Amino acid sequence: MKRSAFILFICISLFSCHKIVENAAQNAILDAMTDGQWVVTSFFTNGTDITSDFSGYTFKYNRDYTVNAIKNGAIEKTGTWQADAAAMNITGNFPNAVNPLLLINGVWHITDNGWTYVKATMTVGSETRTLRLDKQ
Repeated sequence: MKRSAFILFICISLFSCHKIVENAAQNAILDAMTDGQWVVTSFFTNGTDITSDFSGYTFKYNRDYTVNAIKNGAIEKTGTWQADAAAMNITGNFPNAVNPLLLINGVWHITDNGWTYVKATMTVGSETRTLRLDKQ
């Protein structure tokens, strides 16, 4: 009986530690994303540079998992975002968006990141998109 209780205690402890680590990673992403505004400094679709389509846009990620697409100082569209630290993914969704915001919709795989930048890729059908966001 003591051995079973000990094994149960170890299992619960490991699960709790794992959950604490997951929560810490999620909170770090939330802190990094919601501090300041972001600009698209590079956007390629199938190797074609369309970064200029995002000229004038900044993005403000909020703690309630909404994101504002701000163009020339005014909110043009509000969408949602989610982060999955374990999978290294960020999902963006601007409902009823048109280009260029429509191109952001979907699940992005983070390939490189720091406190002031994020590089990510997404494949939609046969189209490969690459994105770099930098904090202003």
